[in-house]
Amino acid sequence: MRKRLLIFALFLCILPATWGVNVRFPNPATWTANDLAPYVGQTVTFEQPVYVCNNYYSNPDVSLHRVMSPTNQELPGSPAYYNLMTLNSRSTVTLTGLSGYHRMGEVFTGLTVRVNSTSSLTYVSHESLTGTRDDLQKRPSVDILGEHDLLVCAFNLEYYLVENLGQGRGPANASESAQQHAKIMDALKHIGADIYGFVEVEQGQEALKKLAQSLTSATGRNYTWINDGLSSSGTFTKSGYVYCSDVVKVYGDMKNNNSSVVNRKKMQAFEVRASGERFIFSLNHFKAKSGTGTGQDADQGDGQGIYNYTRTQEAQSVISSYSSNKNYYDDPDILIMGDLNAYAMEDPIMVLVNNGMTDLHRYFHADSSYSYTFRGTAGYLDHALCNSTLLPQVTGMAAYHINSDEHDRYTYDSSSDQTMFRSSDHDPVLVGLKLGAEIIDERIPNASAAHMEITLSDEKPVIHYAEGGYFAIYTTSGYLMGAGSISSAEFTAPIALPRGIYIFNVYVEDTVCRRKVVVL
Repeated sequence: MRKRLLIFALFLCILPATWGVNVRFPNPATWTANDLAPYVGQTVTFEQPVYVCNNYYSNPDVSLHRVMSPTNQELPGSPAYYNLMTLNSRSTVTLTGLSGYHRMGEVFTGLTVRVNSTSSLTYVSHESLTGTRDDLQKRPSVDILGEHDLLVCAFNLEYYLVENLGQGRGPANASESAQQHAKIMDALKHIGADIYGFVEVEQGQEALKKLAQSLTSATGRNYTWINDGLSSSGTFTKSGYVYCSDVVKVYGDMKNNNSSVVNRKKMQAFEVRASGERFIFSLNHFKAKSGTGTGQDADQGDGQGIYNYTRTQEAQSVISSYSSNKNYYDDPDILIMGDLNAYAMEDPIMVLVNNGMTDLHRYFHADSSYSYTFRGTAGYLDHALCNSTLLPQVTGMAAYHINSDEHDRYTYDSSSDQTMFRSSDHDPVLVGLKLGAEIIDERIPNASAAHMEITLSDEKPVIHYAEGGYFAIYTTSGYLMGAGSISSAEFTAPIALPRGIYIFNVYVEDTVCRRKVVVL
């Protein structure tokens, strides 16, 4: 009997280290690490998803929400901007005890940890993990870019060089150049766009020529590039077009806008061979936030950084160039893409929006979109905007998260990895088009595809009759609660929803269905 009691006592001593109390926080969007204070010294299981927010250090930082760049979400210098700055500074905690590499944006469900302090957790176990490389390569069966017949991609290649190597930016030697090329080509083969707009490409024609020839060889489709007449000059980079001549042809001459930085703002109309429909593709790379700004270009302390005035002038010049050239191209439809070096709510983007352009990141993804991460915060510098005449012909838009969430150890100059992951520091941005069509916007409440329904079971949403689809759940303020593939006819999403109102986007049968769900 004594032996049995001793064993039982030992068993009880072990329990606290392996069995956690379930904890749920009232509002994940405003959660901070200080909310862990009551649980210090305990083992707990989070009932809400936990995001990896920063993987720069050996142990990742995690949070109950993705940490977003303040000026991507709020107007620069506004009270809401400063509130988000404060929230961000308190929103993450370090997770130790994990093995292997983890991407930013990965999401743990049922994460059990030991709470060491309000700044440190020790990993114990988890139920599931999404947002991995494998997940990214298993695209949902319903294409979230819609039923497009033309795919456009804008991609910052992070100093893609084929000549003048080793001058401080881009590959240092021929071996690094070959590695860079291999990673980029793996990305482009996965993307499969009809038109590419590349920025941070070496001056001259050899870089674009090599990309076009490599795409032709890899895909069996005929790709060519637009020769802008420039010659190679050191590591100075430009913007340029590569396109599949089987699908589209250029219409008119390319227009070069040299306001501020030169050879980085270009405009070209493309015509679909099969239909004769065309649109104007404005490709841009605005001045960066690095360097030393003076006068109006000095840092104003509102979150927009230096050279904001110059970038704002560049945005105005894009609008002016469009006004001057839309009659020349004989079509009003314009798609503005590229690395604008400004987050969504900053002045340059507001210039475009206030001149009638729709921000496609927000149109399709509310406040959840990103293409770039900086010090653990996510936002989009890589934009896609269009005017009102093109918008009904846009079937979908998405950033392809192959780069911004990756660790720098996978860059071409740090590893032998030749996959598409971390082929650049920016994610490529994709836009699906169906030119000449009037796309019915089925994202309005109660739009129907098949007989899709949503019910609740123990505060978890159950999605009925949408097997093979894809879901995304947002708060009414645009915060992404979770997303993933729908694997069964009655699929229970692994997300417990606190009280509130939620918007469900369910992509199924080539449509996007929207539902409002109230959790009481």
